[in-house]
Amino acid sequence: MLRFLTAGESHGRELVAVIEGVPAGFEVHIDALNRDLSRRQKGYGRGGRMAIEKDEVRIVSGVRFGRTLGSPVTLIVENRDFRNWEKRMSLDPQDRGAAKIVTRPRPGHADLAGVLKYNLEDIRDVLERASARETTMRVAVGSFAKQLLAPFGIAVLGYVNSIGSIVARVPAELSFEELARVTEDSQVRVADPEAEQAIIAEIDDCRKSGDTLGGIVEVVASGLPVGLGSHVQWDRKLDGRIGHALMSLQAVKGVEFGLGFEAARVRGSALHDEIGYDHERRRFTRHSNNSGGTEGGMTTGEPLRVRIAFKPLSTLMQPLRSVDIRTKDEAVGTIERSDVCAIPAAAVIAEAVVAFEVAAAFCDKFGGDSLAEISRNYHGYLEQVRNY
Repeated sequence: MLRFLTAGESHGRELVAVIEGVPAGFEVHIDALNRDLSRRQKGYGRGGRMAIEKDEVRIVSGVRFGRTLGSPVTLIVENRDFRNWEKRMSLDPQDRGAAKIVTRPRPGHADLAGVLKYNLEDIRDVLERASARETTMRVAVGSFAKQLLAPFGIAVLGYVNSIGSIVARVPAELSFEELARVTEDSQVRVADPEAEQAIIAEIDDCRKSGDTLGGIVEVVASGLPVGLGSHVQWDRKLDGRIGHALMSLQAVKGVEFGLGFEAARVRGSALHDEIGYDHERRRFTRHSNNSGGTEGGMTTGEPLRVRIAFKPLSTLMQPLRSVDIRTKDEAVGTIERSDVCAIPAAAVIAEAVVAFEVAAAFCDKFGGDSLAEISRNYHGYLEQVRNY
């Protein structure tokens, strides 16, 4: 079973991820991991932290001579900003006096619920781990997962659907590869130049007023075989697993596959994806993909499409009303260094999360201890489906 854990605080010394269940024999390219980490840091509307950090991963276990060994893989990213926080994030009790206690929780963040749940006096003990800085390792893990999928022709791409009220159009004629290129060249990761300029203007307006912006991102996975996931148990349904993983991301408030909530507003005859058969390629086909590439918790063989709604960031430069947890007096939420809009980065993060869940389902389906064994299982299954 492919699984991972992350550890580390936003301004701590480093961030860590351990990936377990990795088969042996897969090539790992550190440059590709670092490229995805760099993609996460880009996007119009990011804040000052991105000028400090240059995220680069170190692999300290599980890989030798560029190939996985079958043992746990450990990834580490250093927080360069730690040098500015060494006393405030110290392990030494004698440094406690150097840290200013945070007592004004921000509406929309984990601050208040966290200190109440864990019986803490300093909100920093919560906000450091609750920070979206944790997604650095989600991207590293997801980028690693994409390298497990690549030998089988499976690719995953995240891009922006909308920011604020501005919806970006995706030209129907764009191929997967063209969409990846166009959105990568965009400052806000969209395929619509007109919408891009409107979004940039909206971000500039929010920066001036001390406000923040949310948005919707879309993730597409192509090259998937039919049958990843399973209908037989609730926790084996692939769309359920992907939804769970995406909802665990900071600021996510909604996830939908295919038509999503719109599916509740149309009749079944206009919704369900009719079935065809391609005799030349010996495969079942669909005349549409309103389901987003899943039925009954399993992939249909069509591209997987999922959209994710991210709320605006909780740290506002013009903060909202709050209460000081120590004095119980009225106050305003604490101001932490933050972004105006992180939706272009959120697309990269969601891409990584989906990639990992697809890779985990792929390993479940074609399980083996090595790339060679998984390849035999995979190609044997494809032949079984073709001969059905």
